[in-house]
Amino acid sequence: MPEKDRRLRRSPWADHNRAGQPVDSFLEGPAFDASGQFHVVDIPNGRVFRVGPTHWHVVAEYDGWPNGMKAGPVNGAHAGELLVADYRHGLLSLDPQTGAMAPVLETVMSEGFKGLNDLVLHQDGSILFTDQGQSGLQDPSGKVWRLWPDGRIDKLINNGPSPNGVALNRAQTHCYVAMTRSCEVWRFALRPDAIVGKANCFFRVPAGTSGPDGMAVDAHDRLFIANPGHGQVWGVNAHGHCVLRLDCTGFGTHPTNVAFAPDGTTLLITESGTGSVLAAEIPAP
Repeated sequence: MPEKDRRLRRSPWADHNRAGQPVDSFLEGPAFDASGQFHVVDIPNGRVFRVGPTHWHVVAEYDGWPNGMKAGPVNGAHAGELLVADYRHGLLSLDPQTGAMAPVLETVMSEGFKGLNDLVLHQDGSILFTDQGQSGLQDPSGKVWRLWPDGRIDKLINNGPSPNGVALNRAQTHCYVAMTRSCEVWRFALRPDAIVGKANCFFRVPAGTSGPDGMAVDAHDRLFIANPGHGQVWGVNAHGHCVLRLDCTGFGTHPTNVAFAPDGTTLLITESGTGSVLAAEIPAP
């Protein structure tokens, strides 16, 4: 992030998530829009940036804490937009050309969320998103929701110890959820109803100060898992075996989220501790 865009200050977000230490930014939500332009969010400052080769442009700035972000569907509602999981305001849409933001889902049965974190779109038009809040091992009450195009809402998981990143396998038959405070990635099959059976621990990262965060799946069905605290991104095959490790510690220890570029091989990584975006070329198996 350019120096001119950094805002070193104490904030309500930092009070609760960084022990009150001032931070100038905290990058998350790497995503490409429908036209192939790359975007990231800055959580404590409520900003969404379009990141180019030589400059960063503020697309939107508002009173929220944006976290996860994904391109909307190709057709139908929110086509051409970005969808944002916001801790304060729920699920939002963003027009990347005008910066206009609008609510998609703010409550369920008039109740607010614990605090949304990340989302992923299914080819059937549904949106799966994590509701993390301050859940953890002391309070395993985080949730995973599914919003259907017709407005129906399913509660798929309600006992998550800090559900964070969420991703789908290539066939889109199974969902992966990063449970940050238990240092696990859960996997479960998706059904047309809201029943989830036999959710299992698919992968464990080493224990430490922070568990798995954002995730992305490549064309070879490998799951890439950002692991802040250890400064690593783990590449895991479809059987749960670690086959690649990207060591980011030469740049920082807080890789928080990942996204593949349209070429399918370049992995973009938000390194939140330094306010940087890293890029790695991922080899084929």
